[in-house]
Amino acid sequence: MTDKRKKWTLLIVALFLFLANVAYAQQEKDADRTLSPYFLVKSDDPEVDQLPLKFTSAKVNVSGVIADVIVRQVYKNEGKRPLEAIYVFPASTRAAVYGMKMMIGERTITAKIRKRDEARREYEEAKEAGKSASLLEQQRPNVFQMNVANILPGDVIKVELKYTELLVPTDVVYEFVYPTVVGPRYSNQPAAEATPQEKWIENPYLHEGESPTYTFDITLDVAAGLPIQDITCPSHKVNINYDGSAFASIKLDGSEKYGGNRDFVMKYRLAGGKIETGLLLFEGEEENFFLLMLQPPKRVTDHEIPPREYIFIVDVSGSMHGFPLDISKKLLKDLIGNLRPTDRFNVLLFAGGSSVMSEKSLSATPKNIGHAINMIERQRGGGGTELLPALKRALSLPMTEGYSRSVVIATDGYVSVEAEAFDLIRNNLGNANMFAFGIGSSVNRHIIQGMARVGMGEPFVIIRPEEAANKAEKFRRLIQSPVLTGIKTDFGAFEVYDVEPPSIPDVLADRPVIIFGKWRGRPQGNISLRGIAGDGSFMKEVDVGKIKPLKTNSALRYLWARHRIAILSDYNKLRPQDERVGEVTNLGLTYNLLTA
Repeated sequence: MTDKRKKWTLLIVALFLFLANVAYAQQEKDADRTLSPYFLVKSDDPEVDQLPLKFTSAKVNVSGVIADVIVRQVYKNEGKRPLEAIYVFPASTRAAVYGMKMMIGERTITAKIRKRDEARREYEEAKEAGKSASLLEQQRPNVFQMNVANILPGDVIKVELKYTELLVPTDVVYEFVYPTVVGPRYSNQPAAEATPQEKWIENPYLHEGESPTYTFDITLDVAAGLPIQDITCPSHKVNINYDGSAFASIKLDGSEKYGGNRDFVMKYRLAGGKIETGLLLFEGEEENFFLLMLQPPKRVTDHEIPPREYIFIVDVSGSMHGFPLDISKKLLKDLIGNLRPTDRFNVLLFAGGSSVMSEKSLSATPKNIGHAINMIERQRGGGGTELLPALKRALSLPMTEGYSRSVVIATDGYVSVEAEAFDLIRNNLGNANMFAFGIGSSVNRHIIQGMARVGMGEPFVIIRPEEAANKAEKFRRLIQSPVLTGIKTDFGAFEVYDVEPPSIPDVLADRPVIIFGKWRGRPQGNISLRGIAGDGSFMKEVDVGKIKPLKTNSALRYLWARHRIAILSDYNKLRPQDERVGEVTNLGLTYNLLTA
């Protein structure tokens, strides 16, 4: 090693990055997938300055609905002069990055979490002292980058990146995608002048389908927590081995050594039939974590569906005047007009105050549907907006016993939303499913997504009238099959705490329910789940003592911490509070998670 190299001191600092809780924010699939990590080489001559990928591998542990991924990549400076490069990882909203290190020759660079102001101060001090420094920072939500300077010709860079990702099923099929199309992006645009689109162009050096210049390998361990029906890999040839009904290992076939020119896709389904539960445990050095899943069957018959009740809360305030209210009318006419005769419903309009169609929900007869549509059509929009009183009034309406209640909120999001409104939604999950529709061309998405997150539901955004019918149909497909309602959980002798969510919404045919938190002592006793199904009462017990804590379930700690961070961040967007900000900071430092 030269004297020059001996003098290099590398300082790694991190700026907190906001990672939204993906678990419950519904976004377009293509826009939400995790993209490949890559190096962006700052150069005015890409023919001279080359930093190609030589090898990439991924080790994936799937625990239930959580994928814990370790990515290893090898790059080499094959150019003729030292380079400055930026390592970029554009993640989906379902990914939480919690670890990263680089090895350049004999130097190891490890990213360390710091508070934002400390990170910036240490970086500036190192830069002023003439030291080579690296800075891990955010360019936009769910994108981070690390600058690395003085990569000499011939230097080999080894990158190790760790992240977890939530696997959200579509039509009860779980899918894990590992992106493999990678390569350097060259840029001679000054950072201060570049737009986000210019910085994050998706233009791989190695285009999809071309023969790769690097080798590729991937292995997966799937601990489903529930019996696996089947596993398929439509993208690559793999070898699949089962160890019991709920565990499988997947290895890339030797013939796929150069299979890095297409994304790796693995799908699996759980055994169907009846409502099933599964428990995952992780025992750490200081804290223990659990995840309990309630997975509905793939096919649901009419007799298995409890009767349904809908309460439509419609914002008719001044900001909804004109275009947004017109969209709301179209949406509500579509939703209410397609209710089943056995359904019950009610309509509550709110601005500064609120008015309700009936003091109790009515049957979905043609006469009642016509009355509701006429009531909505007469609205013109005006006055202030108070969501909390409207929510309180809607949730206080008498419930029809045995019915699955869903509350649908239609607003542009420019409402007075107190923290108490989020509390009210979170604490009533066991009484009603919550869904938020953002209406209008300039929706306050933070509020819509926040309400959906605390309500364990999905946000829907409609910005054009012609979208109303499609979004209404998507919503109907989601909620048309409540399999289990009125769910109560008793953890018995299994000592749990910091449980999320505080109460459980209905189990819908296309949406699993996940309960996660921490536990103390020995894993013992029985967890009982009770509820009402279409054909009567339901009860399921899980013998905790029979479940073995597994090290492969370590990602559970990040799931819990990330969800907690996202909930606190939603509250802080309503009204910043030093105590909550401090808790977010401590969570990031404790669990080594990049946060806002």
